[in-house]
Amino acid sequence: MKKTHFILLFCIALLLSITKAQSEPVVVIVSTNSPVNSLDKEQVASLFLGKTTNFPNGSSAQPIEQTDSTAAHEEFHKSVTEKTATQLKSYWSKMVFSGKASAPQEVASNAELLKLLSSNPAMIGYIDKSAVDKSVKIIFTP
Repeated sequence: MKKTHFILLFCIALLLSITKAQSEPVVVIVSTNSPVNSLDKEQVASLFLGKTTNFPNGSSAQPIEQTDSTAAHEEFHKSVTEKTATQLKSYWSKMVFSGKASAPQEVASNAELLKLLSSNPAMIGYIDKSAVDKSVKIIFTP
């Protein structure tokens, strides 16, 4: 019985490691109508953590998050803000409670994000690289 449990646990661990290794790369995008052409990691992190509300050119920026149940959310925050989902929830609780910032609007899918961003040059979001279409442009790749 113990050997069977060990083999089962080993197989589960192997599958999880394969799934993690195959996570899709994410990119930061804006509408093709946006005047913003590129940002660096610090600028993107500042926007998504509510530390700034404007693009470097002074125009208003509206970050759009994917829900924390998406792989893109985990990959983006791991590589850009360097925060886990739990750390982000704690961070936003403090920011909202103190009145310093409001958490970004959330969407549940790449398709929903593309629909929003394509029509609003103030919005910025992140998406699986393979989902990028002609309605948006990539301004940062982590």
